[in-house]
Parts: sequence; structure tokens; C-alpha cells
Amino acid sequence: MKKRNMMILLLTMIMVFTACTPETAEVTTVEETTSQIALIDGLGREVILEKPADTVISLATSNTEILYAVGAGEQAVGRDSFSDYPTEALELTDIGGDFSRYDLETIVSLDPDLVLVAEINTSELVQSIEDLGITVFYIKNPVDFTDLYVTLQDVALLTGHKEETEELIDALKARVADVEEKIAGVAEKPTVFYELDASDPAKPYTPGPGTFHTTIIEMAGGTNIGAVLDSAWAQISLEELLVQDPEYILLGDAMWGTTPETVAEREGWSALTAVNEDRVLPFDDNLLSRPGPRLVNGLEELAKILHPNLFD
Repeated sequence: MKKRNMMILLLTMIMVFTACTPETAEVTTVEETTSQIALIDGLGREVILEKPADTVISLATSNTEILYAVGAGEQAVGRDSFSDYPTEALELTDIGGDFSRYDLETIVSLDPDLVLVAEINTSELVQSIEDLGITVFYIKNPVDFTDLYVTLQDVALLTGHKEETEELIDALKARVADVEEKIAGVAEKPTVFYELDASDPAKPYTPGPGTFHTTIIEMAGGTNIGAVLDSAWAQISLEELLVQDPEYILLGDAMWGTTPETVAEREGWSALTAVNEDRVLPFDDNLLSRPGPRLVNGLEELAKILHPNLFD
């Protein structure tokens, strides 16, 4: 039951990941003075700190990873139950978070200067924390890498790590550009089925159009067969899967125990090209479902899988 609950929560997290579109995404503005840091967060609210936060709580896995990436890990004092990267984060106080159940008393006891929330968190939770007199900054999920870089800059300003974060962003941009340069001349883009949850193997869940999964698969030189579906996160029928007949099957649900062997044993799946040619591969879905700096890792790993001849 716990495994199933975690799987449902993961699907919920990645569904809200691309809830906003380029047309609706908020543009973050920054206003700095000698005594204050003022930012507009993902809810369109002005959030003001008199100085960079000395103590921070993260209530989303992506935010936790961002804190450590920008150099603010030592300022983190609390995390949600699912934040497990980097491993140092496991030493932080667990605030909860199983289906939005957070321990507000523990949050108060940690006396944070700032709480970072994300789209996985509800507006009601934001209000509940603010009612306690605690500053909250809401981070929208990125719709592209440019949005990711802006988020990193925001967290850097809020925590006082602007200079090292500029170096981080430059490094991330260089890695993305390296992949794009290698993929630019690719003529053939293999078809990919990315599996999120096959609890029902006749109708597995997969990312569809408008998702960051699809964006990164395309940037990595592939074609996501889920892009033909009607919604961002949907179940694809086995019949449609057989029609599309993907060249690769990537198991984002490998963390739940799904393996190439169990896929081959599913009724009807043995007819798929990817199964017959041993191109069913586990993939670390944390690299795509957590909208943080490891999205670049996800891009690199996908590109190496789809076009290994282009990478050393």
C-alpha cells in the first residue's frame, strides 16, 4: 500500500510539473535594495526578506535539490518526506508531506526565515504557513531550461549565493549546448515510449504533449510516441502502443520494481520491436520528474541512450 501511495504521489508531482504553459508562466522580477530582497513568486505575490535567509525549509524534492545546488544546503533545516537527494538532505528534519500532510508545529519549532514550496503544494498550505507569520516563496515548475535558470537565480538571491549560482548556470547551459550541438545533425530520431506506471499493463501511463518529458526526449534526438495523445498525462492503450511500435521503451517506473524481464512477460508486449530487440531500459525518473538542476542530467542520459555513437 505504501509503495502504491508513493507511486500515486509521484504521478501527481509530475502532473503538476507542466501545469503551466509558456503563455501563462509568470515572469519573475527582481528588486534589490541595500536592505531588502524583493521577488515576485510563482503566485504573483511580492515576497520580501530583509536579508538572505539563514534558515530554510523545503517542502518539495525539487526545491531541496535546488537549495543544495546553489550552495545553500547548510542553511536548510527541514525537508519534505520524499527529499532524498543529495544524501545530506536525509539529515534534515522531516516535515512530512504524504499527500500534503505537513507538520506545521515542527515547521514553527524550526523557526525558519523562509519556506520554499512548489506546485506540488497547495495554496491552502501556503496560507496556513503564512498565517503562522513565516515567509513563504512559491516556485512554479519550469516549462523550459530558461525557466529553470530563473528559478536557480531566485533561490540564490533569497539565500545569498548569487555569484556561485551564476557559475552553476553557466555550467548547466554549456552542458545543454553540448548535447544540442551533437544532436543537431541527427537525421533519424528513434521513437520512444516512456513508461510512468503500468499497474494496468493494458493501459500504462505515459507523458503526452506539453510535458517536460516530451521536450527533453525531443532535445535528446528522439520522438515521444505519447505526444499523439490528447492530454499531458494519460494512459495509452496496448493497441495504440502496438500501432506506434516504439524503438525504445524507457522504464521511468523502474524505481517501483519494473524490469525489462517483467515487461517481456506482459500479455501482448512480446510483439513490440523494443522488446524483441532488447531496447527496454530502466531510467531514473527523478532526472525528469523533479524540476531542478538534474533535468540536465536527464537530457544527457537520454541523448546517450538514443544516440550512443555521438557520445564518448
